Amino acid sequence: MRGHKEEQGGMFVYTTAEKMVPEDHPIRAIKRRADAVLKRLSPLFDRMYSGMGKPSIPPERLLKGRLLIALYSMRSERLFCEMLRYNILFKWFLDMEIDEDAFDASSFSKNQERLMSHEVARLFFDEVVREARHDGLLGDEHFSVDGTLIEAWASMKSFKPKDETNERHDDDDPGNTTVDFHGEKRSNATHRSTTDPEARLMRKGKGKEAKLCFMGHVLMANRNGLCVDVSVSRADGRAEREEAKRMLRRQAMKRVRPKTLGADKGYHAKEFFEDLRARGVAPHIAQVQGRDTPGMDGRTTNSVGYKLSQKLRKKVEEIFGWVKTVGGFEKTRYKGVARTQQCAYITYAAYNLLRLAKLSPS
Repeated sequence: MRGHKEEQGGMFVYTTAEKMVPEDHPIRAIKRRADAVLKRLSPLFDRMYSGMGKPSIPPERLLKGRLLIALYSMRSERLFCEMLRYNILFKWFLDMEIDEDAFDASSFSKNQERLMSHEVARLFFDEVVREARHDGLLGDEHFSVDGTLIEAWASMKSFKPKDETNERHDDDDPGNTTVDFHGEKRSNATHRSTTDPEARLMRKGKGKEAKLCFMGHVLMANRNGLCVDVSVSRADGRAEREEAKRMLRRQAMKRVRPKTLGADKGYHAKEFFEDLRARGVAPHIAQVQGRDTPGMDGRTTNSVGYKLSQKLRKKVEEIFGWVKTVGGFEKTRYKGVARTQQCAYITYAAYNLLRLAKLSPS
């Protein structure tokens, strides 16, 4: 017998968002840890805001909203604010009432500027790392480092000569001109993007196409594959090694002194080896065939520790895979290094929180 649909009438239900989220939902563990971290940052939030005036969006909701954007692969903040109107799980995660109004997209984006000016995203990421260390899920001896390209929010049409003063209009559509740059020699020394001047032209390897991009860097603890530091820089051939040194210096300021550091062939350079040894870190770097580097002989490469580091360092690719596919960080939605860096802290914090939920769900 064919069923018949009925027109949806009014709905009057006595319930809460807490009851509507399943007890075994994995986001519950993420919310508990995120709330614990934000509670420790509450004194900072008090100093950020004036005691007078109209209340703004709570910083806790701004940060947790960005976590939801990464965890649920949303393409924009505007889409998140739209979904917040009817998604009960999102409102529960942000500690909102079911019938509470969603954020205005412009206000949500504008309030992010205050967080960036106080480096809240970095502090939030550091607190998530501290949470993992408190639970004994981080090792302070064996680490891996790697870098990846992040495509910039700028098209190749915007990559123009630095001395060009007049706009080129090749057809009747000045907003989306047809630009033929085939045969034209272009480089970072002579050209720059008019959309994002901090983006640099770079390619992943020989035979690959060049794109406007930034470089993302991750320092990972080998024990459970958790990120302990992240960085975004301009793309160039030395950025990976230079950012690795900076991340190691930041770890030293936190009294974390690694014993070994695993990395791929991009880090095989004499000056980088010397810097690591000066810090007391054993370089477990993949070798470039035919490149003679003092200390990288059979005594190092045949050791059990070296082989284990080379095996575990590949976990970094799992981090990049999640961050780029699920976290939406294949191409940044922000202009400039500073805004992309802030997004990186939140996205990698989301990855760490998800890993912590799986490692210790209780």
